[in-house]
Amino acid sequence: MTIRIIRVLLHLTWSSLLAVSSFTLSAKPVEIEKARSIYRNVVITEDKDIRCMRFETRRRNVSNQTCIDLQDKDRLVFEYAKGTLAGLSHNPNPGRILILGLGGGTLSNVLHQLSPQSEIIAVDIDPVVKKLAVKYFDYQENDKVKTQIKDARVYVKRALVNQETFDWIILDAFNGDYIPEHLMTKEFLTEVKQLLNPDGIITANTFSTSDLYHYESATYQAVFNQLYTYKTPTKGNRLIFACNCDNFDFPKSVSAKLNAQLSRFAVNYHLVKSEISDKVDWQSDTQVLTDQYSPANLLK
Repeated sequence: MTIRIIRVLLHLTWSSLLAVSSFTLSAKPVEIEKARSIYRNVVITEDKDIRCMRFETRRRNVSNQTCIDLQDKDRLVFEYAKGTLAGLSHNPNPGRILILGLGGGTLSNVLHQLSPQSEIIAVDIDPVVKKLAVKYFDYQENDKVKTQIKDARVYVKRALVNQETFDWIILDAFNGDYIPEHLMTKEFLTEVKQLLNPDGIITANTFSTSDLYHYESATYQAVFNQLYTYKTPTKGNRLIFACNCDNFDFPKSVSAKLNAQLSRFAVNYHLVKSEISDKVDWQSDTQVLTDQYSPANLLK
């Protein structure tokens, strides 16, 4: 058996075990609502029991922001969402969680179920996104889960003034076409780091293939020094993990309790952990993105 065939078989085995976002959608899923905001059109579609939210972007290909399985709403559909939950291995019970970018509210809902004592604040610039998240994706707010309709950069600056801190900050402002350039700079990430408690972590959903790859990686490294990355096996996402601490690592395994909780959402920590790497696969001397130099629109 050739090495190439072995690699193909391993990839297929991994993909089938992970069972994430590999569902096959029709060429034309049924559009059940299109809502216009001042930022873009937000579209809700359904196909084969999969309901999705997508933003209409400049690119022709469909870029779903959130999808749920209507037959099993606990099952996480997206690979990056499953990878994000690996952050719970560092702190299974974070006191405060900040999510920048709401989408359908899936991460907020899941984290609230996994850690009901955590205070969760989700921030999104678009009130239409929140409205549709509530209507179509069961996004829940209560005394522990709040939503702020603000630009993420503005929220972070105000939170610093108010001396707020968080144990986990999740950057999920990736819309499939771009990440707002003011949310990628060294200055912004420095502000985010200042919001982290000692030993707090950041998880950022971003691109796995793009001209931005080296710039973005160098920028995160300049702020946090040590990075871990998780590239989704079948999609174009990459997660960046970093910590406001001296020594950061992912344990080989998690407690039986957490493992059972994650399994409920179709997350296999061992499989996700096997794909998390601290390898520096970017040019570390690449120019760092700053508020004065952040040509994100030219580096896709």
